[in-house]
Amino acid sequence: MARIRRLAGQKRVGHAGTLDPLAEGVLPILLGRATRLADMVQGSRKTYVADIRLGAATETDDSEGAVTEERPVPELSRSALEQTLARFTGDIVQTPPKYSALKVGGRRAYVLARAGAEVTLSPRPVTIESLHLMCVIGTTLTVEVTCSKGTYIRALARDIAAGLDTVGHMSALTRTRVGPFLISDALTVDDIANRGVEAASLSPRCAIPDAPTFAASAEDARTLLNGQPIQVSAGLRADHVWVYDPDGHLIGLGTADGLLRPRLAL
Repeated sequence: MARIRRLAGQKRVGHAGTLDPLAEGVLPILLGRATRLADMVQGSRKTYVADIRLGAATETDDSEGAVTEERPVPELSRSALEQTLARFTGDIVQTPPKYSALKVGGRRAYVLARAGAEVTLSPRPVTIESLHLMCVIGTTLTVEVTCSKGTYIRALARDIAAGLDTVGHMSALTRTRVGPFLISDALTVDDIANRGVEAASLSPRCAIPDAPTFAASAEDARTLLNGQPIQVSAGLRADHVWVYDPDGHLIGLGTADGLLRPRLAL
């Protein structure tokens, strides 16, 4: 992030969703006023490709932690694997890893865990929209997961292994999608440095590409920017509406239900 700040020449730089040290992949970066969209982007569905190594559990639920238990891996048919994965699809409850950034008594869980303290995290609901078996090599499964915000793929790997009557951990993770942002369109920091930040940047509208647009008059634009709603056609009803001024400049995001109410000024 420090390098992006230097390249962009501005302090207001944010991102939509952290990645574990072991992980790689899509990380949307937001600049300037677009940082106000962080919660919306971060709340989007995410897709990952994960390797689950069966037979060994670790203290961190990934390959960076010390092995805490080893168990035999039963012979598994593809149908048995797919049946187990189906049990983890939909609305489920998972217990986050104790080595996580969640707070316990005001302190990060991983800080307490590293200090040797007993860490107890409450199970919480998450949604696994889809969970597909991509391949099996030896005792390692590769799966593709599309899930809700707050899902820990490390915890999912641990729980899938338990469902297969063994133990396991996540050995590799790539985030391939965050909402509309795909890994096939992603740029490395070096790419951004070579292209230049302006050339590499996307319109904030790309964060919610399917939202309708509204062209405001000069007077309506002033009203909206002052935080006041305006009357619009009854046919314009949407949770998100991109609002443009008469010169075609994006000025913000609103919500419409007969009245267009400002949500975020951009």
